[in-house]
Amino acid sequence: MANTTFSGPVRSETTFKAVSKNTSTGAITEITTYGGAPVALADANASLTNATHSGRTLVVPALAANRTLTLPTPVAGASFKLVYGGAAEETENLIIDTGSDTNFYLGGVLHITGTPASVYADGNSNSILTLTDFGLMEINIAAKDTVNWYIWGYQQGADAPAFTDQS
Repeated sequence: MANTTFSGPVRSETTFKAVSKNTSTGAITEITTYGGAPVALADANASLTNATHSGRTLVVPALAANRTLTLPTPVAGASFKLVYGGAAEETENLIIDTGSDTNFYLGGVLHITGTPASVYADGNSNSILTLTDFGLMEINIAAKDTVNWYIWGYQQGADAPAFTDQS
């Protein structure tokens, strides 16, 4: 299949991929896929990629152990939506890691319990979000630029989510 560049509206019967082109080298980098089916993540640690995961709903299964999802290097426009597809509140933790305190989170997550409370990243180094014993959740993450990630959403469960720096 050939690649085509358009400057106006386009219609597709399957999916669209947003890309960026390096003006010096001409190299194409995939940023996000639009219109694809949800991606059922495996019960395993995983490194997310823009080509496979960005722009799609990522379904987190019931977990057998603590799991870490590592985000790719931020590219403005990349976005990830994580939802829980399990049948009961977890006894395991889901850790969403940017990979570096340089690539920190901006924003926060609403913890839904008896009295809902907002939990915010510090906006200068928090690069790990831990969802402890989570239940229903939707976490949205979008690359602000090539450095930082916006984050928002909610998590239900007895234990509040926590933002931290790399160890």
